[in-house]
Amino acid sequence: MTPAARLSAAIELIQTIEAQRIPAAQALKEWGLAHRFAGSGDRAAIAGLVWDVLRRRASSAWLMDDDTPRSRVLGMLKLERGMDVAVIAALCDGGRFAPEPLTEAERAALTSRTLEGAPPFVAGDYPEWLDPYLAQTFGEDRVAEAAAMARRAPLDLRVNTLKARREKVLASLAHIGAQPTASSRCRTRARSLRRCFRRQNPASRSSISAPGPAAKRWRWQR
Repeated sequence: MTPAARLSAAIELIQTIEAQRIPAAQALKEWGLAHRFAGSGDRAAIAGLVWDVLRRRASSAWLMDDDTPRSRVLGMLKLERGMDVAVIAALCDGGRFAPEPLTEAERAALTSRTLEGAPPFVAGDYPEWLDPYLAQTFGEDRVAEAAAMARRAPLDLRVNTLKARREKVLASLAHIGAQPTASSRCRTRARSLRRCFRRQNPASRSSISAPGPAAKRWRWQR
């Protein structure tokens, strides 16, 4: 699936969750069963989009000045994924399986609107009833503290160079801001891993080749 098709699927799933009032995990499972063509990578990417939208429900709706599933998905792309208007517009080009092109109102919201002036519970994406308790504990820092609790840990992916090139994978993940890291010199084969382990840990050579207690007892009995 293309990134645009994954985005369309995420919008469809948010609509299903709201219309049928079902848990997100159940909606994702049912969608995967109904769309067998989607691979594990596609399902994982779509699930990531859906969970990000649910985490950013209040702030994305505020940013777009609209509470529809499509608007919240678009707002999440800017707030959570850090995409600018040009990148979002490229995904929403109205092509095959892609979302409809951005409207003038959506483009204006993505360009000019921010979370400045939003209530703390909106900017921090937490329930409004929780605001007095967080204010009592964190004061003016409650928005930053709530955002830190909701922030996801970075995800590291390794490329199987026997099946794909790093440049191709980076190009396919460019829409989520993927960045390359230093490649490992250790290959995935067991022999290469053993050589790398011994090279990085010279002291381990003697312990690997030394006979264990069982071997010593066997020699003594002979």
